[in-house]
Amino acid sequence: MMVERCIRDKASFPSRRALMRELPHKVEYGTLVRILQYLEASQKIIFTEDGAIVWVFADNPKLLKLLEESPVLSKGTPTSSNTSTD
Repeated sequence: MMVERCIRDKASFPSRRALMRELPHKVEYGTLVRILQYLEASQKIIFTEDGAIVWVFADNPKLLKLLEESPVLSKGTPTSSNTSTD
């Protein structure tokens, strides 16, 4: 929970090493790697091409409310008014 909270609060870290320095308590590198694997598998974080860690999980209350209130579009529904009726 400590690692998850740290990443969520800051939103991103340029590297695992930077994350380790920001944690309030020491964590062994192997343990950190396992935690990051879990967070990636649960789709809470992603790793960018340059190795940065980014929080992507939608847990913001305002965002969740917006998602609940937004209309659902089906794949077959046209989204523009430029449809022709020839």
